[in-house]
Amino acid sequence: MQFKIIHTNLNVLNLEKSILFYQDALGLTEVRRIEAEDKSFTLAFLTDSVGQYQIELTWLADRKAPYDLGDNETHIAFRVDEYAEAHALHERMGCICFENEGMGIYFIEDPDGYWLEIIPQR
Repeated sequence: MQFKIIHTNLNVLNLEKSILFYQDALGLTEVRRIEAEDKSFTLAFLTDSVGQYQIELTWLADRKAPYDLGDNETHIAFRVDEYAEAHALHERMGCICFENEGMGIYFIEDPDGYWLEIIPQR
């Protein structure tokens, strides 16, 4: 028996704003969308250029309040080959929320408050 991780779900308040963030900040592209017939939810699946793992953004029509992310200890990590260039981009976007210079990593925050770790190619 073999398991393969395929996606992580994040619930979002504004689907289009979130998709734009993930496109601009991380170069992800939408590869699939599922919309409920009754318009109660939309799922948008985003992936990188390799396409073996996806982030599923879930928008719920009746959700009006921000999600409670608790202590926000959960995150998704991204490895980048051009770390300084990525850092400069995220600095311009104003989305860097935490830097750990000793470890050589930093985190960005998406429109819903989810943290995304940025790790240099080593």
